[in-house]
Amino acid sequence: MNTACGGNGMTSRGISRRGFGKGAVAAGIGAVLGGTAAGAPSAAAAPEWRATGTAVSALAGFDETMRAFMRERDVSAGQLAVTYQGRLVLARGYAWTDDAALDVQPTSLFRLASLSKPITGAAVARLVQEGGLDLSAPIGSLVDLEPPSGGSADPRLGDVTIRRLLHHLGGWDRASTPDPMFRNFAISDALGVPLPIGMEHVIRHTTGLPLDHDPGTAYAYSNYGYLLLGRAIEAVTGTDYPSYVQDEVLGPVGISRMRLGRSAAADAAPTEVPYRSQNTGTTVLDGSGATVPGPYGTFNLENMDSHGGWIGSAVDLVRFATIFDTPAATPVLNGTSISRVFAEPETGIGSGGSYYGFGWSVRPVASGGTGRNTWHTGGLTGTSTLLVRTYNGMSWAALFNQRDDPSGLSYGTIDPLLWEASRDVASWPSGDRFPDYFG
Repeated sequence: MNTACGGNGMTSRGISRRGFGKGAVAAGIGAVLGGTAAGAPSAAAAPEWRATGTAVSALAGFDETMRAFMRERDVSAGQLAVTYQGRLVLARGYAWTDDAALDVQPTSLFRLASLSKPITGAAVARLVQEGGLDLSAPIGSLVDLEPPSGGSADPRLGDVTIRRLLHHLGGWDRASTPDPMFRNFAISDALGVPLPIGMEHVIRHTTGLPLDHDPGTAYAYSNYGYLLLGRAIEAVTGTDYPSYVQDEVLGPVGISRMRLGRSAAADAAPTEVPYRSQNTGTTVLDGSGATVPGPYGTFNLENMDSHGGWIGSAVDLVRFATIFDTPAATPVLNGTSISRVFAEPETGIGSGGSYYGFGWSVRPVASGGTGRNTWHTGGLTGTSTLLVRTYNGMSWAALFNQRDDPSGLSYGTIDPLLWEASRDVASWPSGDRFPDYFG
């Protein structure tokens, strides 16, 4: 089943490698770099490891981690960017492939999946900061929530506010009612409209369904809730969602590569990597019934803009993350707005005190004072992503062009692996590579 972000289940707090120790990393790297094994046919086709960007000896553990992770899962394209105290210290593109034409640079574009949600959260926080949006406003006062002809809307929709949508407290629960963002065929049939369906069809159909919870009473991760936030941004700004994000969130920190992705392979952006999956399915992009590769038409990326539709690079993501670091250093969010983004919700505090803020998972950390780790994961067929900000001034983004393979290995383990790589750094570099990638 396709899902954007898969429930955001990772707990970014630096736990130990699960069955993936330094010995395994070293063995994996040796196998990658050592060429053909003794006795193997020399003419046999084999993937080759290629890395772009500047290698940093003090941070070699990050490279080793990515190499071993990708090799074990046969991931052909990956990317990593790491910052320390607001400085970009590592930016790398990785390829593990027998395709000589696959060139993965530190600025190559990947689908971000649910790493789109922190971007939408920042856009909403910016609008609130500028007085253009009230967090207490019911979504129905901004977006037309009309049910299908002959249907009726749940009266509790009046209690679904902007703040509750941000915190996944709107009342939709994909564990009870399937995620409408992946019900293209059902919505097409129910409304009698042809494929591909549009966002307006998703909203009309879902408005005619009862909520699964009273708004504000239960946390339930909702892609649909963030779709509505994108429409609220459009309603109050009078411009389209991606334009507002570019002008008010990304542009002020110099990010110009990021954009909304497209579903079809033929519509890929320049420098966008190809996506891989062992799965296929029926296209939702037209009514042909054709079987297509999983990443290219089994879901409608165009409908996912504000919850899962962005494409970008790892260096773009860690640059974006600086918006939340020091208010004086960014023209996007002030200290009050940053506090709002990471404030506790009215309900939904999990084990260890973790909760969901405005587009970020948050875990309070007490270590020589108080702080917090904030992170998000993303997943679509052909995409696995992670963005982490740590309480002690580090951040990283890891992107892959795959999330399933015959090995059956978890892709979520990249989180603890990168934590361990960070703890193994004896001395962090003093330079800043951001100027290499942003004018």
